[in-house]
Amino acid sequence: MVDQVRVRIAPSPTGHLHVGNVRTALFGWLFARHDGGVFILRIDDTDVVRSEEEYEQIIYDDLRWLNLDWDEGPDVGGDYGPYRQSECQEMYVSIARELLGRGLAYECFCTAEELEQQRQEQVRRKKPPRYDRRCANLTEEQREAYRGEGRKPVIRFFVPDGPPVTVHDLIRNDVQFDRSTIGDFVLVKSTGGATYNFASVIDDHRMEISHILRGEGHLSNTPKQILLFEALGWPLPQFGHFPMILGPDRSKLSKRHGATSLSQFREAGYLPEALVNYLALLGWSSKDDREYFSRDELIQRFDLSAVKKGAAIFDREKLHWMNGHYMTQVREQGPERILNLVIEHLVATGLLDSPPDDEKRAWIRQIIDIVAERLKVIPDFSVYAGFFFVDDIRFDPKACKKGFKGEAVGEILADTADALEAIREFSVENVEAACRTIIERREISARKLIYPVRVATTGKMVGPGLFELVSLLGQERAVGRIRRAVRMLEVGELP
Repeated sequence: MVDQVRVRIAPSPTGHLHVGNVRTALFGWLFARHDGGVFILRIDDTDVVRSEEEYEQIIYDDLRWLNLDWDEGPDVGGDYGPYRQSECQEMYVSIARELLGRGLAYECFCTAEELEQQRQEQVRRKKPPRYDRRCANLTEEQREAYRGEGRKPVIRFFVPDGPPVTVHDLIRNDVQFDRSTIGDFVLVKSTGGATYNFASVIDDHRMEISHILRGEGHLSNTPKQILLFEALGWPLPQFGHFPMILGPDRSKLSKRHGATSLSQFREAGYLPEALVNYLALLGWSSKDDREYFSRDELIQRFDLSAVKKGAAIFDREKLHWMNGHYMTQVREQGPERILNLVIEHLVATGLLDSPPDDEKRAWIRQIIDIVAERLKVIPDFSVYAGFFFVDDIRFDPKACKKGFKGEAVGEILADTADALEAIREFSVENVEAACRTIIERREISARKLIYPVRVATTGKMVGPGLFELVSLLGQERAVGRIRRAVRMLEVGELP
């Protein structure tokens, strides 16, 4: 066993990183950083058909967005490469041949149809499906005959008889697997490519991985890998399997529960520090039950002994609430980061044609200030302030029904438009003074002016402070929208 902690994350480039992958990466990263160890990124691309370079790049981008850095990997190098399994196939086959020569593996020529027939027969007889070893003792003549038929063999590992295979799990304690249920599994496919279990064992050994930390779904692979380590005479790393992440209904987390890939959360406007903090609490907790942790605090406190055995429940509402906390924190640290994220969102959604100049950036920053308390995720900005960036606002029927209630509402709106048009310096203070004058002169409550003017200028009943939003909207646009609402009221065009 190596002295230094060496932990790897080994995603497959066959799709986007999902919540489970990311939580596993985070826990492994925290464990390595806590112990001053090495964190390694390996690309497990044994699935040649589904693996794509695009997805590999997404893996890099997503992990870097979360600030989960790695010390060794395909893109940064290291002393234990290659770090991409597709570059190691000759080595895998060579070691498989070694096992063949030692009688610990054998060539299997069964076709897919024959294997399916075996499986169906075992199911019919109510036996656990497993390979029946019909090819384990073929003669050389029989193997040559199969080759003459054009059959290409796989290489199977011969699972030796013996006591149950015990996984000494750092999280789940000891878990035992009866060898009779494992079956002789494939090491090298008929195409010549190594299988996941075989390639992983070889890579984990040559990279001197000290701790294999991964999701619970891999637990069934572990006895096979232990048998391979033993057959090859290699020391066993330590294993730890993190609990599953379930949806609120306690079913497997899936698309029907909303976003599941890291890219989707990123696009939805979540901050990486919020996602890291939230995911760290999915299956792990500190001794003092704190909710908020900085990255350094997580590294300092993370301990595998505090990882729970039971499944974690993904609560999107809690993530949303936690992101709001970090939005406030980031804003207090300085306005530029939120401003840049908002601008990126506005351009992506078409509310801005192109990145704004300095003057418009300053204007957008002022808008952010007046809606800041409502922002939980970045897209909330367009919900509460999108009316600033369109010429033709849409009226919410419920807002019209409530905001334009009363016989004198048209007159109040017309008076307000006249008063705003007469202002020489269109500031928040002067907008408020003009509105207050109308309220006092008409002897009405403030809401009888504020409600209809808000709906007339934004189309909504809820939003930032009226005087601030009217000032930022600008004199011409504000007056124009109010007069348009008056005309629509007169002809009954409002919803």
